[in-house]
Amino acid sequence: MTDEFWLTYLRAHSRRSTRVLHYFGSALAIVVLARARRPRDLVAVPIAGYVPAWFAHFFIEHNRPETFAHPFASLLADYRMLALAMAGRLGPHLARAHNELTPDE
Repeated sequence: MTDEFWLTYLRAHSRRSTRVLHYFGSALAIVVLARARRPRDLVAVPIAGYVPAWFAHFFIEHNRPETFAHPFASLLADYRMLALAMAGRLGPHLARAHNELTPDE
């Protein structure tokens, strides 16, 4: 994942409630994955992760999820955002994302 994508990703998650719903979905996806007993149970993993996140984008941020254009980078960024938030280190990244807008924004 590029630094440019990371900053774009964070700008698309500017509201705290959006990030909280992402954290919930990411954690829920891990729980569903850990509890999967049959291969067909794995279908529920992306559903558990994406439904809360997409809800946040459509009804809170009012933007398009990065997943549609960049599925793998978006997944990595989502767990990076979660890890940084859990470590209490996300704030500087958010500040940088909002201070370093790209020329087309």
